[in-house]
Amino acid sequence: MLDYAALYRKERTVQELVRDLTVADLRTETDEMYDTIERLIADCSDADVTFQPVDPNAHDPFATDPAAVNQAWTLAHVIVHLTASCEESAFLAAEMARGVPFHGRSRYEVPWETVTSIAQVRQRLAESRRMLHASLQMWPDHPHLEYMVEPWPGASLVDARGRYVLGLAHAYDHLGQIAEIVRQARAGKREE
Repeated sequence: MLDYAALYRKERTVQELVRDLTVADLRTETDEMYDTIERLIADCSDADVTFQPVDPNAHDPFATDPAAVNQAWTLAHVIVHLTASCEESAFLAAEMARGVPFHGRSRYEVPWETVTSIAQVRQRLAESRRMLHASLQMWPDHPHLEYMVEPWPGASLVDARGRYVLGLAHAYDHLGQIAEIVRQARAGKREE
């Protein structure tokens, strides 16, 4: 897997990380990330999906319900959020690769409250992986890698590869959170 930790330590930029990547490499990175997530949840049950963990650092300034701003996310919430972020980056990257100017966000997030079983979590991951692979098939043989954008104000410029990898980097940032939710859920089961 790419050294996403170097991004978060600010030792490398996204563009430095993706400089030599091909579409095939992006597909491999996608599979490595989703395989990692699936390994983290391999032994989870339905109860783990809705288990309410303790997270003293929980803070979601974008929560629509003010009561949920400091509420820890469930496994269902994390999975639907990170898959939506990966998909958004992938579809924006496909447009960039085709030379389409940025025209706004491309995001849909499954309502996390509707995901209550491990089968639904696995289905969401499989569906998202399929969609990411499909987005890479939309890239032209000669992508417009000269087209660079600032993904958010103050961020370094990225090409289509960088835009795509931003979604995977976001997923990487949630791996520890997933592992901690699973750890807490298992600890709770041992106490029962």
